Amino acid sequence: MPVVRISVGRFDPANYDAIRKLLDDSQKTLIPAIRGLKRNRAYYVGIDRENNAMTNVSVWDTRGDAEQMATLQLMLNLAKIFIDAGVRFERPITNHEILWTT
Repeated sequence: MPVVRISVGRFDPANYDAIRKLLDDSQKTLIPAIRGLKRNRAYYVGIDRENNAMTNVSVWDTRGDAEQMATLQLMLNLAKIFIDAGVRFERPITNHEILWTT
């Protein structure tokens, strides 16, 4: 079964607009970079205004494939930008074996 990788970042409510803009802007470079990785099935970026959180959820063929994100230089660079903007990332980033699906 595939692997779901989940990254969660939290921020202060006052930073919502700035974080939303950074997420929107990041797709210009991040989408092509992710498409260049092997065996990515899906990638989702979301933001939760009520809980002051941003989430990256991706689906990969294997854990090894999912862990490509840990060394993608563009993602590492973006993480620093988000941290500088006040995002606090939960660590570790988790990679979940899918047990069942609908």
